[in-house]
Amino acid sequence: MEWCLKQPKIELHAHLNGSVRNSTLLELAKVQGEKGVVVFADVEHVIMKNDRSLVECFKMFDLIHVLTTDHETVTRITREVIEDFAAENIVYVELRTTPKRNEAKGMTKRSYMEAVIDGLRSVDTVDVSFIPSDLNRENSSRYFASNDNGITRRRIFVRLLLSIDRRESTAAAMDTVQLALELRSLGVVGIDLSGNPLVGNWDTFLQPLLFAKDKGLPITLHCGEYL
Repeated sequence: MEWCLKQPKIELHAHLNGSVRNSTLLELAKVQGEKGVVVFADVEHVIMKNDRSLVECFKMFDLIHVLTTDHETVTRITREVIEDFAAENIVYVELRTTPKRNEAKGMTKRSYMEAVIDGLRSVDTVDVSFIPSDLNRENSSRYFASNDNGITRRRIFVRLLLSIDRRESTAAAMDTVQLALELRSLGVVGIDLSGNPLVGNWDTFLQPLLFAKDKGLPITLHCGEYL
């Protein structure tokens, strides 16, 4: 395990909400429990369960959506997720997330993604390169960077994929594709179709995905799409 941790690695399939620390989820659940949004005793075992079935995995994602509803929390979990990847010597990660709306919190799909980007910018344990041009910066080593004080730190390259949830409508999926195109200069590299494979209809997403393809946005599909 020590040898594995020392090796530089790449992560090509990371979900933001699927990578949140259990300790953070428990903390957020307690806060929401005090507000009456959830019953902490009912969700604690859901968070701490290790061997989940597919159905239980999507129940977990539903719970995380309830717990991560404001911009500050989205920024926090993004920062922590990147810190955790960097601690495992991940040097490149493709991080996908579904842009969310929450009118009660004044959250739009764009402001959600801005909160994610704020999280990337707030990491201070490692140098985070998420702008595409960063790949071409001249350095003594691609995986290390020097700050203004000449101190060398490890670097992690992060690229973002915007996920279309299978529960979404065609219009909502198209909104996500448009947003991905607008945020290309800030590290968005593609579109992801994800969510419960037992929900939704393929025809709902065909038009937005073809539009993304026509605009040169790479597309990733989860294995459930082939069932």
